[in-house]
Amino acid sequence: MEHVDVLVIGAGLSGIGAACRLREEHPGRSLAILEMREVSGGTWDLFRYPGIRSDSDMFTFGYRWRPWPGDTALADGQLILDYIRTVAEERGVDRLVRYQHKVTGASWDSDTARWTVRISTPEGETTLSTGLLWSCAGYYDYEAGHSPVFPGQDDFAGRLVHPQHWPEDLDVAGKKVVVIGSGATAVTLVPALAGDAEHVTMLQRSPTYILSRPGRDPWAKALSRLPAKVSYPLVRWKNILLAIGTYKLAKAKPEVVKGVVRTGVRRQLPEHVDVDTHFKPSYDPWDQRLCFVPDGDLFKVLRSGDASIVTAAIDTFTPTGIRLSDGTELEADVVVSATGLRLQAFGGIPLEVDGKPVELSDTMSYKALMLSGIPNFVYTIGYTNASWTLKADLVADYVCRMLGHLDTTGKRSFVADRDPSVDERPFLDFSSGYVQRALDGLPRQGDRAPWKLDQNYLTDVRTIRRDAIDDGVLTFR
Repeated sequence: MEHVDVLVIGAGLSGIGAACRLREEHPGRSLAILEMREVSGGTWDLFRYPGIRSDSDMFTFGYRWRPWPGDTALADGQLILDYIRTVAEERGVDRLVRYQHKVTGASWDSDTARWTVRISTPEGETTLSTGLLWSCAGYYDYEAGHSPVFPGQDDFAGRLVHPQHWPEDLDVAGKKVVVIGSGATAVTLVPALAGDAEHVTMLQRSPTYILSRPGRDPWAKALSRLPAKVSYPLVRWKNILLAIGTYKLAKAKPEVVKGVVRTGVRRQLPEHVDVDTHFKPSYDPWDQRLCFVPDGDLFKVLRSGDASIVTAAIDTFTPTGIRLSDGTELEADVVVSATGLRLQAFGGIPLEVDGKPVELSDTMSYKALMLSGIPNFVYTIGYTNASWTLKADLVADYVCRMLGHLDTTGKRSFVADRDPSVDERPFLDFSSGYVQRALDGLPRQGDRAPWKLDQNYLTDVRTIRRDAIDDGVLTFR
């Protein structure tokens, strides 16, 4: 059986970044990346719907150690994909990816201090052993998004699609389109489709906080003549501190943030669109993720009349569209169900430790990068209130430090031992539907460090990048 020192699962933003750091910090270790799809890029290759873009600024969404080029703040999917693949090629990790290799299970053996990983490939089943298993598969189910069954949808004579698997042959030119949803996908799709469609209607059950931000970062534009090694950290830290400050203000004084958002939205809306009806959520800011639109593109298409917004419950689909609970019917040739994603922790891979299956809900997250009772297993999941890559970079720092610690001490395995006195909390403290639907099957977090997820980059810089590896919680063998 082939053996590698480190096995990374997933060749998306997290997996490529992980491999790059390992090549730099531990070039003598053998490494492989397993990717179940035919190409790299993860989410940024899977999602092909019109307008796909980041809803985090690219100066924090880019890797800390590889500057994001240019001054684009909210980049489209193709630019992000090009960035990931360029970095992989520059660092030579593109040659480490094994495509169409889907992990179907992993078993840890304490006697040998190794994982045995079962893999499905086009040539058949195979196995691989590794000393460190690193899940960079994110938390989305790549097979399908969340698609509720609407009453009467089989009677609809038009086309019903989900953004996660956008049909290549779908042409909305001259057609009436209804986009169901109010999250990041919906607010991206509406302006992107409005240029071609006869009309686009954004149909939401309840409003979302939506903020406009410049499509190009003003600081990046102003500092463009400086070397990237100087300008990039400055712009990056400006955005980090702004995001953290905004989040803390929203939690401490939600009414203040509500007022700022409301004022910004009202200034950009046409008079016939009521702010309270369509842009006044029932929850506080950052109870769910905020939506950012570059240069107010959503509000522009509402002002031009190319798009409209409706806030109502769906009664039923009809052959020609959607009838709402108040009896109004929206005509549609195409309905896009931007109703969210499904969470799947760690790629849905069944884990065993010494022959015993792991129930994720029985484990507790350690520093939001390991799970109690599972040796030599690390995972990368980004922040919900900031850029994904901020956390991914920190996890990579930690793994590199951990490997150095093992080398120094001569140890081969590490595990986080759960403290029974630590009370459980939900893994993600977020009220978004895609999170709430999955919580029962996810690990838990604790009520205090290092088991608590603070969702604070500044705190994690200290605890993950700088605190001692051997902190009295981990056991080394």
